[in-house]
Amino acid sequence: MPTKVTATKNRSTMQSGDWPIEQLPGLSPEEQLQLHNCGIQTTLELVKQGKTTQDRLTLASKLQVHLQYVNKWIALADLARVPSVGIQYCGLLLHAGVGSVAQLAQIPTHRLHKQILRLQVATMQRRDLCPAVELVQQWSQQARRVVSAEC
Repeated sequence: MPTKVTATKNRSTMQSGDWPIEQLPGLSPEEQLQLHNCGIQTTLELVKQGKTTQDRLTLASKLQVHLQYVNKWIALADLARVPSVGIQYCGLLLHAGVGSVAQLAQIPTHRLHKQILRLQVATMQRRDLCPAVELVQQWSQQARRVVSAEC
């Protein structure tokens, strides 16, 4: 059973948008281990180690994976920094065409909601799985805060 300190730390970690690398969607156990071996334990560490194109190339070389995988993982980790997106919705946003927090901050809410709805209907033939427009709006607002905090 987690201690109160652990539970509090986990909650603050989630609110800060920093997640254990194991929780990033789409990573195999082998890829998780490779990232750990490169000193990457969390999603924020992944984002920090992949700031530039050269950093990403170096990381891909160290991991012995194609650059497109590193780019995908960093995009997912970047989107997961938005608290209401987290690891739950970062994959959905990436599949809907949003590749960064900066892009999420810029895209109009209703257009993004339409894109997600189209994706849900096309891939799953279900409209009911689409997040509410209010949640999409919250993602945009929080993304703008994350971007402005970086400036």
